[in-house]
Amino acid sequence: MKKTQYLILAIIALLSSYTTFAQDIHWVSLEEAISLQKKKPKKILMDVYTVWCGPCKMLDKRTFKNPDLAAYVNENYYAVKFNGEGNSKVTYKEQTFVNKDYDEAKKNTRNSPHDFARYLQINAYPTIVFFDEDTNVITPLRGFFSAQQLELYLKLFKNDTHKSIKSQEEFDAYLQDFKPQFQG
Repeated sequence: MKKTQYLILAIIALLSSYTTFAQDIHWVSLEEAISLQKKKPKKILMDVYTVWCGPCKMLDKRTFKNPDLAAYVNENYYAVKFNGEGNSKVTYKEQTFVNKDYDEAKKNTRNSPHDFARYLQINAYPTIVFFDEDTNVITPLRGFFSAQQLELYLKLFKNDTHKSIKSQEEFDAYLQDFKPQFQG
């Protein structure tokens, strides 16, 4: 009986230690990411979300919690979370953006789009925006992506492979040849 109890405790300890080592994405503000780029150039992945968006919450819980994806993002990107309807002040390319129509009474529901979200032409949530090392927009990706779906784009942009793809046929070939490595 005692051996069974010790075995159960050992399994619980092992499982809890696994979750302790599970890696989370290190999120920073856009200004912090731009500052960090000056010291160590990396691309930026920006998650544009809203507080009311169901697929945004799924992206957080399912995709961004994936240990393989989190480790890859932390190593190769600066990760930014940006509330597309929030009231933060954002400085980008020497311009300051605010949400001048933000309504505090609606902070937990639909609110006015932030001027930076408008500048980036965000029209759906979630949207993941990729920026290059010079903070130029590479592309926005709209909607929910699993870790394996997002892996394709993380690797495509990280290595600048997207610059050599000139047609839909070339992208389709890249997509067909791509072998996801992220688990879960």
